[in-house]
Amino acid sequence: MAEVPSTFQLKRGESAPDFELPDGKGEIHQLSNLVAGKKGLVVAFVCNHCPFVVHLAEALGTFAADVAGKGIQTVAISANDVSNYPADSPERMVTFAAESEWHFPYLYDESQNVAKSYAAACTPDFYLFDSSLKLVYAGQFDDSRPGRGTADGADLRAAVDQLLADRAVPEPWYPSSGCNIKWKPGEAPDYFG
Repeated sequence: MAEVPSTFQLKRGESAPDFELPDGKGEIHQLSNLVAGKKGLVVAFVCNHCPFVVHLAEALGTFAADVAGKGIQTVAISANDVSNYPADSPERMVTFAAESEWHFPYLYDESQNVAKSYAAACTPDFYLFDSSLKLVYAGQFDDSRPGRGTADGADLRAAVDQLLADRAVPEPWYPSSGCNIKWKPGEAPDYFG
């Protein structure tokens, strides 16, 4: 497992922590293969049951399809404790992804070590990396919330536009709002707290 940064968040220019994870059907995906030949990669920590994820799920599917045409790959990762939150099981991940029209890998981090290496705290949590897997943005999808506004991915879309224009994404980066990652008993990281 990669160590969690001492600042408890990834900073601009830091490398994406590596991973090799299965999707809901058991097919293994590696970080390096996801960005191969692409201009960038969006890593989204999500789950099936969180109202904040449900709120933007279809918009995320549309966003991912739009940016895929521009050379940006998307991957979603669920790290929730499925023994206490069975709605987030890998089998249900497959169904949720299909219903949300996600045509990108949706992976299961059973050990929760990948979530910790990214210092992910909530669902959803978004990270954008360039083709060299250096962080260019970490923050919210947009400023909509369940019951307030329509999800359109404005913040993440603007970050992708800056990346494709070879410009730095201006700060501040507004953090995501959502449900806490459901850590296994005794496994919550120090930064979660």
